[in-house]
Amino acid sequence: MYTGVGEKVSRAYTLKKRAEAQARTRRRIVTAAVELHGSRGPAYTSISAVAKRAGVQRATVYDHFPNESALFEACTAHYFDRHRPPDPSRWADIEEPLLRFRAALGEAYAYYRRVEPMMTRAYRDAQIKPEIFETQAARAHGQHWERVTSELVAAWGATAEGHPLLAAAVGHAFSFQTWHQLAAVQKLPKERAVELMVKLVRCAAIE
Repeated sequence: MYTGVGEKVSRAYTLKKRAEAQARTRRRIVTAAVELHGSRGPAYTSISAVAKRAGVQRATVYDHFPNESALFEACTAHYFDRHRPPDPSRWADIEEPLLRFRAALGEAYAYYRRVEPMMTRAYRDAQIKPEIFETQAARAHGQHWERVTSELVAAWGATAEGHPLLAAAVGHAFSFQTWHQLAAVQKLPKERAVELMVKLVRCAAIE
């Protein structure tokens, strides 16, 4: 009886250690893939390169991720878990709509600055691999910004259907591509970029 219990404990311990080792290997693979996606871009990151950076065999990557889409899913979830967008509750108490918009956009543009290398390569490579933005984590990230813009439009007592010009202006302001054009291409400081979009939204709000 005692021997049987000992064998069960030993087997459970072995299985636990094996699961922990597998989890560590999976994390190394995901971390390696995220680093390569940020430096090379997802479309230019091979499974072989991920395996080399993670210190594992190519077959090991496929043991954990049977296809590239599964790896994209894990990498996107990992990245956005560590780079979370601004929480709308931070500016929810600002009653004046334009002041709320300004505060929200300032945080959004500061966030975009932090994630710029990854997002720039992701948008570029999505032309080749559209599945980059078809992951659950990517859709959730997009839905977050859709909620932000909808709530900001609602601060004017409007809806996208009732005031499409305002909704379009707010949505345009919160687009990563808009920020990238203003900040990375035109080299506008964040404060100037925000004020430019405030002027745009102010004009749209009174139409």
